[in-house]
Formats: sequence, structure tokens, C-alpha cells
Amino acid sequence: MLGCVIHGAGDLRVAELPVPEPGPGEALVAVRYGGVCGSDLHYWRHGGVGDFRLREPMLLGHEVVGTVVSYGAGATGPAPGTAVAVHPATPCGRCPECADGRANVCRDTRYLGSAARFPHVQGGFAAQVAVPADQVRELPDGLGLRRAALAEPLSVALHAVRRAGDVSGRHVLVTGAGPIGCLVVAAAKAAGAARVTASDLVPRAREFAAVAGADTLVRADDPADAGWPEEVDVAVEASGVAAGLDTCLRLVRRGGVVVQLGMLPPGQSPFAGNLLVSREIELRGAFRFGAEFDDALHLLAERPRFDELISAVVPVRSAEDAFGLAADRSRSCKVLLDFAG
Repeated sequence: MLGCVIHGAGDLRVAELPVPEPGPGEALVAVRYGGVCGSDLHYWRHGGVGDFRLREPMLLGHEVVGTVVSYGAGATGPAPGTAVAVHPATPCGRCPECADGRANVCRDTRYLGSAARFPHVQGGFAAQVAVPADQVRELPDGLGLRRAALAEPLSVALHAVRRAGDVSGRHVLVTGAGPIGCLVVAAAKAAGAARVTASDLVPRAREFAAVAGADTLVRADDPADAGWPEEVDVAVEASGVAAGLDTCLRLVRRGGVVVQLGMLPPGQSPFAGNLLVSREIELRGAFRFGAEFDDALHLLAERPRFDELISAVVPVRSAEDAFGLAADRSRSCKVLLDFAG
């Protein structure tokens, strides 16, 4: 079977791999689609993401959907042949964070396709993968595999919006209109936001934000853009650059909330910290997700328009082309790898 293995910066290989056998408690899933995530692109371009650096070859991918093939000893779940999505996180269930209901920041979690620990956790960009059976989710009625491939990034967006608190009736700013930023726009609207303003440097990215439901689009590099609000109630920083965080801090109202979702570069990042004091702004981080995965699947089933955020579906044999397309935000939003055949 074919899989996408990253060996270092710029060294992505589509290789023949052995078909795994599901172990005790595991399900074997035939992967149909895998979404190319920003973290996958960081491993490809830079050999790491944030503070997580590659130390050995790693199978990429954590946004995967497919059909159940079989189960290992003691495992049960949807019948073989059932269309499923895979929740990519395996929290330890024992640490203080897990005990506190915050398994998304578990200190000993395993996450598909992540170099956060060593040996690395191998990912899901392969024709078949073995995963814990309790991480397999049957798709709701009306949701096909192609759109279901957005479940993982939409879960990230839902978690970020929930970290902001109640956004109903409020004005939300989203800085960065990549795939995650666009899904934050959609998540904020689904949570009842009265108005969402989205900013980005790239015109095509702003167009995708409009598809996701943004009411106002502004150029991130143009402070004179007439679309910039005087202030907002909540800001979600989804670009992963310090300038985006600065914009959020300066535009959120006094007593407002800023959620840092985008992964900032390694090391220290400057920001307008005095504003946190003088305006009593709450700065909150958002990392991955938990139960939002099931909510994301149901939201995707309800809203066919999410299909418009999928720019291309590329055969796995052309994975490098898919990564190049996904990295070009002037041409794409979400790019999927197709593992069929």
C-alpha cells in the first residue's frame, strides 16, 4: 500500500508500506481521503511545526476518513464497510488535564502524524491505518466521505470559538483566512455571532472566507481599508503571525477576549502586552479539540456548502503536487489526498 512519509524539510516520499494488522482494541480503516493540514505543510517545508521537530521519518496526516475493514481482538465498532472519520487524538486518561476534562492538552497524548513526542506518532496518510477503535466515528446520515474530511479542522475551529465564550449576538474578528480561519468564520456564525470580519493578505483567501460566511472582508496589510471595524467583541487569531495577534489586541474592545489559535513561530513572539493590562483583555490559547469532533460531523452533515472550501482532490501518487497546491493560498483552501486504488 502507498503512504506519504516525511524524512526532513523538502523530503516527502510516497512509499510502499506494509499493510498493518489491527492490534487488540484497534480498528483497521481503509483511508479514502486525507486533508493536507498546515502542520503537514510545516513538516514538509521546515522539518517541524512550532517547537515540534522531526527526528525520524514520519507518516504524515491526521485528517483522515474512510471505511472500516476489520477489528483486532476485543475491539468493536461500526460494521466493516461503514464510512467513518477518525478522531486523531489518544489522550492518556490519567494526567491532571485529562482528569480536569481537558484531554486536548493532555501532557502524554498521542496524535496522528505528530513529532511532539519521540518516537513520533505515525500518521494516517496511508491506504490503510490501524487506530484505537474508540476513535472511529460513523458518519451521520447525509454526510459523504469527501466533506467529512473537514471534520478535524472544523473541530479545531469549534474549539477555538468555544474558548472565546458566548459569541451569540457579537462581532467577531478572525485574522487569517486559511482553511482553519475560514472554518472559524463558519463556526462563529454557527454559534450565533451577529457579525464576522475576516482579514487576510491574499485576495483568494478572503473569497473563501466569504464562502464560509464572513460578513466583511479586509486586507490585512491595509490599515486604511474601510472594512476595518473600530472595535470587536471577540478576536480569533488564526494566521500564526505576531502581526495578527497585534491586530486582535488593538481592535478587541475593553474587557474583550482574544483567542490565539494559529501556531506562532518557535521562540519568543512580541505582542502589545500592556493592552492586556490597561484594557483588561483576556488572552486565551486554543489547542486542538476534544468532544467537538462529533459536533463537527453533525454540522458538516447539515451544511453542504462546506464542499466549496475543498479546492482540489489529488491522487496520493501526486502528493508533492498536492502539498504545493495546498501551500499556494492564491489557488487553494483545503486540498485532499485521494487514496483510492
